[in-house]
Amino acid sequence: MTRDRSPRRLRRRDRNALIATSLTALSLTASGCVVVHGEREVLPAATRAEAAKALQQFTDAYNNADRAYDRSLDADHVTGAFGDIDGARLKAGHVNSPSGNTGHTPLKLSDAKYTIVKKAGWPRWFVVDAAANKGGAARWLFVFTRHDLAEPWQAAYVTLVAPGNVPEFKKDKDGWGEAVPAASASLAVEPQQLSRQYATYLQSGGSVFADGAHTSGWRKDRAKEAKKPGLVRQFIDEPLTSGDYAPLALRTADGGALVFFTTHHYEKQTAAAGTSVPTPGDDVKALTKGEVKQSLTLELMSNEVALDPKAGGKVSVLGRIQGLTGAEGS
Repeated sequence: MTRDRSPRRLRRRDRNALIATSLTALSLTASGCVVVHGEREVLPAATRAEAAKALQQFTDAYNNADRAYDRSLDADHVTGAFGDIDGARLKAGHVNSPSGNTGHTPLKLSDAKYTIVKKAGWPRWFVVDAAANKGGAARWLFVFTRHDLAEPWQAAYVTLVAPGNVPEFKKDKDGWGEAVPAASASLAVEPQQLSRQYATYLQSGGSVFADGAHTSGWRKDRAKEAKKPGLVRQFIDEPLTSGDYAPLALRTADGGALVFFTTHHYEKQTAAAGTSVPTPGDDVKALTKGEVKQSLTLELMSNEVALDPKAGGKVSVLGRIQGLTGAEGS
């Protein structure tokens, strides 16, 4: 069930296959000065106008792709875990409805709040907290990244969080946010270790994470599903920490961090002799290779957002967007 995904899944290395022609690069300025040495200068990732433009370009492309079930229409604007989830969703939709999405409802965002990180080096990134016409009252959190000035801004993380759970972010006198180093030892878990710790927790439990729907609740749900008459479910969880799957941490006002990170999952369903695996839905069928006889292995990508407090506290997973990216029958 395990597979070595990292080299093949890194979007920057596979950009010719997965990303269409780049948009005209947005200029990166600070107080009207063009960045010449972005790898060394400590500067805001973007102006507020550029961040707003990136969000609008993403929204337009996302809606066009959803309307047509055509993943090429927003490929320039998505990457990482969210790009995988979005791409698979559009692929399945196209297989089942080649003429487009008859149930399309445009995503509309409002009340957008921008936290633009001031830092040196790449990737440059910023966070958007917005209301939407989908997902109920939940706030939509976006992380936009790019790795050089020649690239367009792309949504690497998209999660939904209850309005009261979005923390206050630390900002300097000019209103710029602070990136937390991946190896920061001042937090309960180093951001670079959060994906690995979460994968381990899902398999074995532990005390690193606070109880909640995406931690203890998810483990309980899996335990219920693990063994049913005639059917066994096995789960494998893997960390993803490189390239466009790397964690990004934003300092909160209380000294902790809001961390966006990625995990990779498999669920194998195996039917007992004389029985069969439950018939998969159309979207699963569209992404399935091989013939489903006695087993079906689902491959899923998940992007999470968590509050990582100061050392000594417990990590709270606030939101998780997970999507099927492939399946195999046997």
